[in-house]
Amino acid sequence: MPENNRTGISQFLLLGLPIPPEHQYLFYVLFLAMYLTTVLGNLIIIILILLDSHLHTPMYFFLSNLSFSDLCFSSVTMPKLLQNMQRQVPLISYAGCLAQMYFFLFFGDLESFLLVAMAYDRYVAICFPLHYTSIMSHKLCVGLVVLSWVLTTSHAMLHTLLLTRLSFCANNVIPHFFCDLSALLKLACSDIHINELVVLIIGGLVVVLPFLFIITSYARIVSSILKVPSIRGIHKVFSTCGSHLSVVSLFFGTIIGLYLCPSTNNSTVKDTVMSMMYTVVTPMLNPFIYSLRNRDMKGALKRVFQKKNLF
Repeated sequence: MPENNRTGISQFLLLGLPIPPEHQYLFYVLFLAMYLTTVLGNLIIIILILLDSHLHTPMYFFLSNLSFSDLCFSSVTMPKLLQNMQRQVPLISYAGCLAQMYFFLFFGDLESFLLVAMAYDRYVAICFPLHYTSIMSHKLCVGLVVLSWVLTTSHAMLHTLLLTRLSFCANNVIPHFFCDLSALLKLACSDIHINELVVLIIGGLVVVLPFLFIITSYARIVSSILKVPSIRGIHKVFSTCGSHLSVVSLFFGTIIGLYLCPSTNNSTVKDTVMSMMYTVVTPMLNPFIYSLRNRDMKGALKRVFQKKNLF
């Protein structure tokens, strides 16, 4: 059946962000700068980890994958947002909307699972330092990343396929800056109970369980350090765990609030702002929180520049 007849519409209208026209250019420059910072920061991390053999460790293996995920996650929505801010009529095709939703779910889920892997890596490193090398083998690290890709592919594909069975009628206006799953479900004019059930059950497993695992891992890390107290050790752990947990809380907290515990007043502005926090702000902050601030990355950056100066 042709696309138009199956859905009732062939394209969606993305309302974007509730920005006054006089401030449009200012916000365009701001979002462009944030996106370029995200791309540059994550690319630097990926390149440094590839070039410097000192960073070929489990922790930086997961970091390189997280940086790739952050780069792609931000690229799913930001270029389209920037393009639409320059258009009079910000449209996206039905197929383009489904594709955007699929990759948005895919890279969002991938980030979630990679954060779990990183938390487990830190837990083993601090709580079982003598067995770290044997536990965090290359085989296990690759296996965790591959498992993350398989799980995220399955979850994103499930939601996308369930969405294709829905019909969309006259209303094609999405009050968002990207093709958000919850916004699309509100536009459907067919039964969405199965979709909502999958969001609640599978979404809860994909989001809530990783969040609880990360919190538990860091709680055990803090407990382990406090058993052998030292001012330097406590300061190092709390500064590291505090910054990591702030990003984790920002990422998972907004997702849980948006999709698993939605507000009853259906505030579009509030939902859009919360979406910006985990789609734009978190991928931009992660390079600074996880990598660019630490001594290993700074050392790797110096070594790479010193090698270039030799040639």
